[in-house]
Amino acid sequence: MRLRTVLASTSAALAAATCLTAAGPANAQDNHACSSKVSIDRFSDALDKTTYDGTFVGNLSALAVDQDGSLAALSDRSALFRLDAKTLQPRSVVPLADENGTALDSEGLVIDSDGTRLVTSETEPSVRRYSRTGHILDRLPVPASLRVAPAGRAVSNGTFEGLTLLPGGHTLLASMEYALSGDSSGAVRFQTWERHRGSFVPAAQYAYPVDAGLGVPEVRATPDGRLLVLERGFTSGVGNTVRLYLADPRRATDTSGVENLTGQAGVRPIKKTLLTDLAACPTLGATAKQPQPNPLLDNIEGMAVTGGDGRGRLKVVLVSDDNQNAAQTTRFYYLQVQVTH
Repeated sequence: MRLRTVLASTSAALAAATCLTAAGPANAQDNHACSSKVSIDRFSDALDKTTYDGTFVGNLSALAVDQDGSLAALSDRSALFRLDAKTLQPRSVVPLADENGTALDSEGLVIDSDGTRLVTSETEPSVRRYSRTGHILDRLPVPASLRVAPAGRAVSNGTFEGLTLLPGGHTLLASMEYALSGDSSGAVRFQTWERHRGSFVPAAQYAYPVDAGLGVPEVRATPDGRLLVLERGFTSGVGNTVRLYLADPRRATDTSGVENLTGQAGVRPIKKTLLTDLAACPTLGATAKQPQPNPLLDNIEGMAVTGGDGRGRLKVVLVSDDNQNAAQTTRFYYLQVQVTH
């Protein structure tokens, strides 16, 4: 998503720099702890303001682990890069487009078990399936209410930012970035599809309670069916707010038949627990090109789970979208995240 100022208060953004200073996971060095559940191993600016095969390497909005172990990185300017998982060196780039050859505002990415790529565009919004070479295979149906107004009730530049496949591969979930018109500003919708005879059909929808002034740029499933959810906002002159939550949709109410999410009784939203505010992470020597509560921060928008120890500790990689802007940085962040209780 292009740089966008949201209505996050300056005081809240500044407070983010001082919260969650508890010790990190047991195996993390104290100086790498962001909170009791999250530590940061390192960051990398290796791809900032670089090009590959004539394509700008930036505007990165989503990450996924490919079948060969490489890292797929999606640009919101209709390009899908394959990166070396260790060095981040680009190895290939595939252009993407819609059925008319028009560029996408590509934001969410899933690599299915057969190697096909599921990619969201927040323009309509849409979810399309692509081959490895970038050919469109099909397009998933989207509920009318989630379409951008006037076709639906979604706001422009605020639709499908996140996409994830739940364990087992039967359920696909997309996260709206902002609330629909008529819904409470503190409730965004998560839409699911169920795989049926090789195709995905619309299924349950859930209400996710987003923090005031923030949106949801990314969501990733954990091995037990819960979700890692990024929340993000930007305040001019202050910088970014980026928070990582663990969310559980398994007991939430299906809101696909609820016209307006306005706090009415009987609607049980997704339960969420704060893992960390990334402003509380150590700077690790990072520098920022514009004011930030922590110079490590930037416009973080993509996330992938790259591994785990089988005991609830996950390896997670984040990436920031530099919007091809001299005041922003394409930065990768390497975290350890504890998701057990």
